[in-house]
Amino acid sequence: MAKRAAQYVCQSCGSTFARWSGRCDGCGAWNTLVEETSAGDQPASLAPKRSGRAVALETLIGPTEDAPRLATGIAEFDRVTGGGLVEGSVVLVGGDPGIGKSTLLIQAAARVAQMGAKSVYISGEEATAQVRLRAQRLGLADAAVALGAETNIEDILATLKPDGPPRLLIIDSIQTMWTSAVDAAPGTVTQVRSSAQALVRFAKRTGSAVILVGHVTKDGQIAGPRVVEHLVDAVLYFEGDGGHAFRILRTVKNRFGPTDEIGVFEMTGGGLKEVSNPSALFLGDRNPETTGTAVFAGMEGSRPVLVEIQALVAPSPLATPRRAVVGWDSARLSMLLAVLDAHCGVRFSGHDVYLNVAGGFRLSEPAADLAAAAALVSSLTQVPLPVDRVYFGEISLSGAVRPAGFATLRLKEADKLGFKSATISATGALDGEAPGLRIERLETLSAFVAEIAAQSVARADRPKDNETAW
Repeated sequence: MAKRAAQYVCQSCGSTFARWSGRCDGCGAWNTLVEETSAGDQPASLAPKRSGRAVALETLIGPTEDAPRLATGIAEFDRVTGGGLVEGSVVLVGGDPGIGKSTLLIQAAARVAQMGAKSVYISGEEATAQVRLRAQRLGLADAAVALGAETNIEDILATLKPDGPPRLLIIDSIQTMWTSAVDAAPGTVTQVRSSAQALVRFAKRTGSAVILVGHVTKDGQIAGPRVVEHLVDAVLYFEGDGGHAFRILRTVKNRFGPTDEIGVFEMTGGGLKEVSNPSALFLGDRNPETTGTAVFAGMEGSRPVLVEIQALVAPSPLATPRRAVVGWDSARLSMLLAVLDAHCGVRFSGHDVYLNVAGGFRLSEPAADLAAAAALVSSLTQVPLPVDRVYFGEISLSGAVRPAGFATLRLKEADKLGFKSATISATGALDGEAPGLRIERLETLSAFVAEIAAQSVARADRPKDNETAW
């Protein structure tokens, strides 16, 4: 009989230790080590000997074929996955509780079933009656989706064998699954890793596309060991804010397509609806007299997206003014304020600064620096920016405006939405300027600030409506 060996596994990072300690040496988390037992290795003297098998090596030159894909019929979902789910691939979808993961996946399973392909939905958290109720609310009760409520991996795989493998298998969620090959509680690192490995082997052997739902931690990362993200072929994050109806499906890993691609959905009473033109959705109505707003022409994967950056600069009664950021990197804001102070003479030391990306969108591009700086200076000087102008460019620590990639795509998206001008870096070539747009090029941020300051002086000298000009 195999010897049972005890080990302590960190539930945060998956590191294993021979002894328990209060702090994990791998990730630094406290009180995350849990004792788990597993079958010990067989002694080398009793292990069956196996001779190695030669593997055929090939050259880089040879025929290549695109991997066959299974289109779900949801254009935004297929866009994020690179054109559809690759047969035999495993996709991990993570997101906050209640964000709409199960709603999106039951819609995808129903679309696949309506196209005549076999689709199976296994729920480890809800009963089949609850899944049926959701499908009825979404108007998908007539879809031939095979439902199951089970958490044991061996039972699930045994159920799928008699009728043949499905084209699409959805497991909701991987943290609830367990395998009898491991002596550990469901949800532990060992169970999650072993269950994921069994499903990956099933997908590669049968050619079924498998989607795993993953819980997330407080930091927004998928819970469980990092090895699960390495096992799967694609990792998608479903992002959103409870106060907004918009949901963003973002790719962070994809072996068969581009990364950082996004799909935009709107949560409605009838489920998630695709948003084919997210730029118009994130912009909304804009007032030409409003200060502290600038439109940023950004790129998310291969898709240009226009979003509004809002800034509010107000005198602070505090010794240490507040800095609040929503949808952008707070460290990036601190750097931008330092550049404006050192190279442009704009002082924010006595003001509270609030920066927000409208629509619940999250920006990670350095090219948003110029739009953020424009919104900050506009709010401080009370000078409104042109509503028909977009901004993009990276600000260096020397105050220079650096070019952003895919400038032509950004300009074409702005022109399509009716914008007339754009402020960009003076360096960087364009593959033909977008028709109808007037391009203003900047070398340094100080020149842009001087232009707004001149407008502020002109507005101050202009008589008010209740004043008489002499």
